[in-house]
Amino acid sequence: MEQNKTTKEILQAKLAGRKRALLYHPDVLEKLRQEFQKWKSNVVREEDRLKWQATPHTILGSEIPREMLYTPLSNPDFDYTEDLGHSGQGPFTRGIHANMYRGKEFTMRQLTGFGGPEETNQRIKFMLAHGGTGVNVLFDLPTIQMYDSDDPLSKGQVGMSGVAIDSVEDMDLVFKDIPLDKVTVSLVTHYPSNTAILFPMYLAMAERRGIPWDRLRGSVQNDITLEEVVRSGPEYIPPPDCFRIQCDNIEFIRQEVPLWNFVTYNGYNLREFGTSGVTEMAVALSNAIATIGEMIRRGHDVDWVAERVAFFWSPASDFFEEVARLRAVRRLWYKIMKYRFGAKSQRSMWMRCHVQTSGVSLMREEPLNNLIRAAYQALAAVFGGVQSLHVDSYDEAYSVPTEEAALLSLRTQQIIQTETGITDVVDPLGGSFYVEALTNEIETRILDEVDEIERAGGYVAAVDRGWLHQKIAEYFYNERNMIEKGDIKLVGYNIYQSPVGLPPIHVFQYPEGVEERQKARLAGLKERRDNEKVNTALTALEDACKRGLNVVPYTLQCARVGSSEGEMFKVFKKAFGLWKPPVFW
Repeated sequence: MEQNKTTKEILQAKLAGRKRALLYHPDVLEKLRQEFQKWKSNVVREEDRLKWQATPHTILGSEIPREMLYTPLSNPDFDYTEDLGHSGQGPFTRGIHANMYRGKEFTMRQLTGFGGPEETNQRIKFMLAHGGTGVNVLFDLPTIQMYDSDDPLSKGQVGMSGVAIDSVEDMDLVFKDIPLDKVTVSLVTHYPSNTAILFPMYLAMAERRGIPWDRLRGSVQNDITLEEVVRSGPEYIPPPDCFRIQCDNIEFIRQEVPLWNFVTYNGYNLREFGTSGVTEMAVALSNAIATIGEMIRRGHDVDWVAERVAFFWSPASDFFEEVARLRAVRRLWYKIMKYRFGAKSQRSMWMRCHVQTSGVSLMREEPLNNLIRAAYQALAAVFGGVQSLHVDSYDEAYSVPTEEAALLSLRTQQIIQTETGITDVVDPLGGSFYVEALTNEIETRILDEVDEIERAGGYVAAVDRGWLHQKIAEYFYNERNMIEKGDIKLVGYNIYQSPVGLPPIHVFQYPEGVEERQKARLAGLKERRDNEKVNTALTALEDACKRGLNVVPYTLQCARVGSSEGEMFKVFKKAFGLWKPPVFW
């Protein structure tokens, strides 16, 4: 019967009637209520009473009204154990580990990727040498869109805003001299289709080096939202097929690469594309709920699947909202796993997440201000209890960061971690009347949007029918209007503008000759490889797509024999056909 209920209905039914141990005594609350009303009437100015609630207008904000002062009356039904609890135990509001950053510092995983594989390899080594604790590889637009460097659609974009990858040979060059069995690697593959192509190249590279897959640690993104909604490419496969590939990736990676995070539900790029923080998390949770349901349908145990699930969030500039959002979604995910799916493993109930500070909030005007924006966003992420962090560089409003700017971003994390003392105490904002009330409000709003998606037919249907596309269009339009009218204030852009020109900053210069080098390497590969084996592997992949088999073993064989990314994507397009996303405004 529960299969016909939404997540919200299931949680309400499971949690109804639970006896709560209220922290505040009713008599104390009543006395406080009387004193509060007396204070409000006699001390607070009339104009402040009339504007008791104010709504902060911030970039990518959720427009949640705030009271002028928070007290226990803002959260009178507060139950310490049920709502907050101790760190390292359900509901994990305060963090997934008992000692949090005392036991394990957050991973400093700066994005790296530009030019050809050789340039990116050097930048990876630079970041690791200066204290980076994880590798985070960003791919160029043709690679993300699954076109080879010699495709006409790739012209002028090869190696721009990320590293160019056409085959396993390029992957090998990116990770030259990098100990894959000793560092964690995040591959920013974005799409399920891309994950099914690029990650097998990574695995084939590890095979060549004799590194067992069970020693590889890291993550891929593998998120249908990015492929079908956020994507700006010209060719899309249908959402149901894209969702199938997402689940194929999960199934294969969980079985064959046990320490790898096979999906990172990517709220970040969705929010940066144009949504509130509430919608960002509601969409990611809806995707995760649909995915786990599909994996159970395929016959897999919920704990076996959920233990490697991860999330990726975007903290923007409303500081306390960002802290509260992370706490709220961690608690809500615990409830979903425990009460909807009946998970038994504590690890299955963890909302493990990576965070990247907001790129959309970076301004070209007075770019050094971006250092301050990113630092506060990073601080909010740490107060919220993230597992790994990337801090955007001040010059990313212009280009890929220079070494100097990238190093400053890394230093921002290191200063937070080592000089401020905030990592010595777990959840230092826990118990704040404001933070706890805001956490409750945000959790309610996230669950309400999950309910809306499920009532509309579920996550895949919401994408296929354009529900999400329309929500983004409306949010983006309204936010842009608020910025232009000055309701959303951005220092140096529409407020406190500098009357004089400021000194120029050093902007990254892309290496020359990358596109020609990539084309030459790809041409050389096609001359050397056994094209009969390539054609056989590609034909087998097409057959697997059409027969409903898991596609990843077949893309892996394609990678082993030297198939290019573009060749594999052509098979997907041929087997599944193309889909046109809805357009609004």
